[in-house]
Amino acid sequence: MSKYSYYSIINSYKNIFKNDNNEYKDNVTFDEIFSLYEFDKNLKFIFLKYTLEIEVYIKSLIANQISKEYGIIDYLNINNLDENSDHKSKIKLINKINDEIDDDYKVHTAVTHYKDKYGYVPPFVLTKILTFGVISSYYGLLKQKDRQYIAKQFNLSDKILKQILKNLTIVRNISAHSDRLYCFRSKYYISFKNIEENYNNKDNFTNLYMIIKCMNCLLDRKQKNKFNKDINRELKKLSKKLFSIEINNILNVMGFPMNKINL
Repeated sequence: MSKYSYYSIINSYKNIFKNDNNEYKDNVTFDEIFSLYEFDKNLKFIFLKYTLEIEVYIKSLIANQISKEYGIIDYLNINNLDENSDHKSKIKLINKINDEIDDDYKVHTAVTHYKDKYGYVPPFVLTKILTFGVISSYYGLLKQKDRQYIAKQFNLSDKILKQILKNLTIVRNISAHSDRLYCFRSKYYISFKNIEENYNNKDNFTNLYMIIKCMNCLLDRKQKNKFNKDINRELKKLSKKLFSIEINNILNVMGFPMNKINL
């Protein structure tokens, strides 16, 4: 435990172990707070792994749809994007994509090959070098028919998939860095009633339980089962190490429905 910063762990994870008077609850120990830190760290590893699976599939779907509809040469044209979207946003996206191509020209062999030999980078190469954030923005600015085709592969509406991808970009960034994930909150609200009809969320934000259920819609059956199993395993491990609070306190922060432990 010596390799971890005592104060950073305490300062980041102490709040749930305090009462309304900002005092620690009875019998709280550093080991208990450290257990929450470890849980959150392992949770981030899980989310990184499965958001990558989603990213790969989304990129493939976008590349295939763009190639089919607009070819592999002049597809980076503002006229191939949603005519109802903000013009500045579309220009910004195209400029960002071209900047990514320039940045990867000397370091990505496929980009170098296609630029030198053919003078362009095809969609199936481009999507591989784009970040999850850029690919999410790209999806959101595609023409509606293209967004709908991609969303249909998950039995979702294009609006909900756009909302999910925007949130997954944030989750991905949190998981890759030192921010807390278990208490995730996002102002980009997902129309979650279309995912889980009876879910009761009194707060106007997206929480981690909602993200988990949305990711279930984007993963295949085998991936989904493993994803849920991995999260359940970490919850059970944590529950055995909590004494001053209960696992339901953690589940409540994560947004789980009342008395629901397993996914």
